[in-house]
Amino acid sequence: MIALIARELKLSLRHGADTVAALLFFVIAGTLFAFAVGPSPTVLAGIAAGVVWVCALLAALLPLDRLFGADFEDGTLDLLLLSGLPAYEIALAKAAVHWLTSGLPLLLITAPLAVMLRLPEAKLALLLLSLAPGTMILSLLGTLSAAVSLGARRAAVLMPLITLPLVIPALIFGTAVVTSDHPAAPLYMLGAILLAALPLAPLGAGAALRAAAE
Repeated sequence: MIALIARELKLSLRHGADTVAALLFFVIAGTLFAFAVGPSPTVLAGIAAGVVWVCALLAALLPLDRLFGADFEDGTLDLLLLSGLPAYEIALAKAAVHWLTSGLPLLLITAPLAVMLRLPEAKLALLLLSLAPGTMILSLLGTLSAAVSLGARRAAVLMPLITLPLVIPALIFGTAVVTSDHPAAPLYMLGAILLAALPLAPLGAGAALRAAAE
């Protein structure tokens, strides 16, 4: 599994434009919200957490089409399934690489975007704290949707339709961590969603991979 993660990281570095495109989309989409609602600090501060979460969610969707698609087309996926590595571990490795190459960079550039959106400094730590498990949830559920839609004729259209409804609870609780007067409760709920997605999403994705390969 470690060798598979190392391989996927090397491939991601060769296609670094995908990561750059996701980061640029994240920044540009957040900037467009600021232009749309105007320069009022009060208005921007009120929507900053929601804007960052929505932009992070949409940016995380961009690299999903390459998660399994290339391996499925050239036969690498069949070899991985025949290698003795369980299908759910293959899915878990893909999710880990997706987070390392998409979720983690998004997390690192969140602070400048949040400051631009006039998020109060006291809320910035809460936003980052919510996005840490939140981006992991996005990677896990995104991997599941990529596996379920693998081989479909309209996979690029189908993936967002599967992913977006699944991440609504994480979006609600993640935003509530920043906007609520009692951030501990929604943060605990985010942790519970992550603990549920960590075993269930790779298992579901592994079953979908085997079905697609057959």
